[in-house]
Amino acid sequence: MSSNLQTFGKVAVMFGGVSAEREVSLRSGKAVLTALQQAGVDAFAFDPQQQNLAELAQLGAQQVFIVLHGRGGEDGSMQGALQQLGLPYTGSGVLGSALAMDKIRCKWLFQAQNLPTAPFAVVHSSDADFAGLLASLGGKVMVKPANEGSSIGMSAASSAAELQQAINQALQYDSEILVERWINGREFTIAILNGQVLPVVEMRTPRAFYDYEAKYQANSTEYLCPAPLDAQLTAAMQDSALKAFNAVGASGWGRVDIMLDDSGQHYLLEVNTVPGMTEKSLVPMAAKAAGLSFQQLVLAILSQSNRS
Repeated sequence: MSSNLQTFGKVAVMFGGVSAEREVSLRSGKAVLTALQQAGVDAFAFDPQQQNLAELAQLGAQQVFIVLHGRGGEDGSMQGALQQLGLPYTGSGVLGSALAMDKIRCKWLFQAQNLPTAPFAVVHSSDADFAGLLASLGGKVMVKPANEGSSIGMSAASSAAELQQAINQALQYDSEILVERWINGREFTIAILNGQVLPVVEMRTPRAFYDYEAKYQANSTEYLCPAPLDAQLTAAMQDSALKAFNAVGASGWGRVDIMLDDSGQHYLLEVNTVPGMTEKSLVPMAAKAAGLSFQQLVLAILSQSNRS
């Protein structure tokens, strides 16, 4: 215990923030803070919505464990601010954070690296040829704001009217909208921890897709870890996940979401650089399947603080 006190120094656990994912971040941050304190780390809570970053120095912070989800914490801006302050922090650096947060630029990177991802289009306004767009992408699509997480602002559409409504809803969150061909199939996530790929998690929900309610509110969502897949498919999906993580310049830890269609083809959805960290979240679930307790997981993340 005392060795952790010396190894890590005084650690600010940064959570809350101002994004649409604030409530999830509060839950994640409290779980991380408790685990670090129980491990003997001199950790304290820091909410940038209520505290000025200048206070980090006054409070004696020597490094920062970032548990901010979404804008202002996962998009590179906080990472840049902490670098200016000379404070090491967990997870990806400025570029990896910014690119991973932007679903559209992620898709372009996946395409450039010949990584499997569903066909898509980019929309900037509610004035579009909705029927033509829908037809070009197979008749059913998923609409996503470019820079939100936790499925916020996302919806499916299978008619021109639904697509217009979905785009209008997404435009409340972002000026760039990703319209992606709908993939019928199973949904998975693959966690990366310090260069290692963790066991695959499958999420099953009776809802139309794994949305905000399925993630945080419904009791009907099932999680299978390790996912019931054959060894060859598991290895192929893990390989794609690690390549996607590296393609966007992510580092330290994170999570890559993947769909598997009915024909057995998998498609990359997105990279998350500060995924949920409650005791019931997906990365802790994968870590547990790999033999790591929640406390061991947070210590492993902290041990790889970004000092660039």
